This record gives sequence, C-alpha cells and structure tokens, in this order.
Amino acid sequence: MAGTEQTGPRAVVEHHGTTFTLVGTAHVSKASADEVSELIRSGEYDAVALELCDSRYENLSNPDRMASMDLFQVIREGRAGMVAANLAMSAFQQRVAEQSGIEPGAEMRAALHEAEVAGLPVSMVDRDIGTTLKRVWRNVSWWQRMQLGSGLFASLITRETVSPESIEQLKEGDVLESTFAEFAEQSEKLYEPLITERDRYMALRLMEDMADKGYRNVLVVIGAGHLKGLRAHLEGENATNPAAEREALDTIPPGSRFFQYLPWIVAALVIAGFAIGFSRDTELGIQLVTEWFLINGVLSALGSAIALAHPLTIIATFLAAPLTSLNPTIGAGFVAAGVELLVRRPKVEDFSNLKHDVANVKGWWHNRVSRTLMIFILASVGSAAGTYIAGFRIFDQLVGG
Repeated sequence: MAGTEQTGPRAVVEHHGTTFTLVGTAHVSKASADEVSELIRSGEYDAVALELCDSRYENLSNPDRMASMDLFQVIREGRAGMVAANLAMSAFQQRVAEQSGIEPGAEMRAALHEAEVAGLPVSMVDRDIGTTLKRVWRNVSWWQRMQLGSGLFASLITRETVSPESIEQLKEGDVLESTFAEFAEQSEKLYEPLITERDRYMALRLMEDMADKGYRNVLVVIGAGHLKGLRAHLEGENATNPAAEREALDTIPPGSRFFQYLPWIVAALVIAGFAIGFSRDTELGIQLVTEWFLINGVLSALGSAIALAHPLTIIATFLAAPLTSLNPTIGAGFVAAGVELLVRRPKVEDFSNLKHDVANVKGWWHNRVSRTLMIFILASVGSAAGTYIAGFRIFDQLVGG
C-alpha cells in the first residue's frame, strides 16, 4: 500500500487477481484531496475508480454545463422537477463551499487531475444521480414524497447557512446522503436505493470494468460512508452476471397504474358532475363550472404569483389551469412556464450565474432560469390542489342538492 500519510479510512480487497485499494474520503476536506493526489503520484496504481456518475463528472469537469441547457426542452420532457432538485443540491454544495472555504468534491477533482497527468484510465462507477433519485421517489410512499419535496424546498427558504451537523454529514458521505440524511435514517425504503443499492452498484461496476480489463492495482476513491458496504460486497459472494445485476439496479420501477389513470378519472368525474348539475338545473350547472374555474384558476395563478411570474404569465395560468386540469396531456405548469419563457426569456448571464444565484434564497427568484422552474412547479402544485378542492366542492354541491 502507498506510503502516504493516511487521513481517512482505507481497505484493501483482492478480487479475481485485482487489488482494490478503497480510500474513504471526506468530501469537504483539503486533507482528503491531498491524500488522493499523493496516492496517485506514488505510481503504485494502474487505474483509478471514482464515486461519480457520468453526469456528476460532467458537472465537475464543466461547471458551466447548465449554460447550454434548453430550458423549454427540459420542461417539455418533464425533467423540470429533477433539474430543480439538482439545483437545490448544488445550492447546498455552494453554501458548504462558502462556509468551509473548500469546494465539495475537491478530492474527486484532484483524482481526475492527477490521473490525467499520470496517464491512468479513470472509471466512473457510481449510479446516475437521476436514476437514484427516481428509484428513491418510486420506493417511498406519497406521504414521504411530500416530506422530501417540502423538506428540500424548505431548506432553501428557511436558512442561508448550512448547519455544522450537515457539514459533518457531508464529510462522511456525499451530497445525496447529506441532503436526505434526516429521512434516510428513519426510512429503510429510502436508505435502500440511496445508499445500499449504490454500494452494490459500485461493486458490480468494479468487477465489470476493472477486473475484466486486467488491471492489477486499482485505487477506488469513495466517500467514507460507502467504504464498509463496498468492501463487504467485494469480499462477499461473486456476482455470476455483474452486467445483468447492474442493469436491474439501473431500471426505474414502474409507477402505480392507479396514479397513471387518476388524472383521467378525476377529469371524467368532474365532467360528469357538470353534466349532472346542468341536468338538474341550469343555474346549478353554471355555478359548478364557475366555481371550478375560480378555484382551480386562482390557486394555480397564486402559485405563479408566489414565484414572481410576469403578470401575463399569471393571467395565462389563471385561464389555462381549469382547462388543462380536464386534459391530463398538458399541465398548467407547462403553460405557465411556456408563457414566462416567451415574455421573459432567460439571458446568457442567467445561465452563467445560475450556480451562484441558487446558493441564496433571493437568487431563486432573481435568476430567470430558476424562477421559470419554480413557476412550473408551483403552478402545477396550485392546479393540482385546485382540482381536488374544486372536485370535492362539486361533489358536495351535488350530494347536498
């Protein structure tokens, strides 16, 4: 093993003729970055593996990647929530960097730099962050989803600084774990895809990518919190088909069919309610339609207004929400974001300053990119709330009548 000063936990595992040196690093630590650099410079390794996925690697190697993002395409493809979540985690990282003076992921940057200088192959062995978040989302109940979403959003608007406890958590894990640590400790269903599955996934990637290519000594740079689990998987029973098992961990579980059909069921029931109302009395039918438009439109427009949308966007949201709620193929949030992009298209500096702006509360409303994402999300939430409130109101009116 390399004769460098050890600052973090290490483990050496032999697997099918390959020696894996697992280095548990602190993601907010200059000492960890220095340790990784020294290990690679020692010349004892012929390959390096990192706890990164391709998208996180791109973010590290190209910090201005967001500048090339097609915002309308993101919204149209239904990725607005995912991008917003990534921005929220980026904001968390930025605040940690400002408080600690060290950019999270410094040890990964050091490893990439030193490996390039030494001419060593580098493998990104972690699962894609988007896949992990989607598996987390599908693995928990709707109530926990609300807790996760509201907790992530609340962390942005309730404090400007990161608590010392959160920074300590980041030293032992990564952004995903520290962001959801409070929930992960209380929920096995959340802990499984967030941590346990990733330990197994990285072990499978190491078996697949490193051992099969004939590397003899591989340096594996991971967060200290992953060392125990990864070591156990590498020392345990061998996977008979690592590629197939890893593919299974890359699969997004299908959502409940009930929730897929629910918007159509609600729309059908509302339309049926209108029909029943008009069949009983024209005045009642008009009243039901009016209440539907007002409740749905006002709540959705309120969501846009909270996000400080343009007045035209707020008006468009108010008019569109009652109609889009009866047509699940298009949402009020999509209309709101589309109009906002037309009247206040983000400028080049909005994309360039995005990472910095989302690090503070005001920046989310100031930057046109993050504000458009908020408009999409809040208008959608308002419309959903309006749909069910107005729906129950219609039911009450019909039953009471």
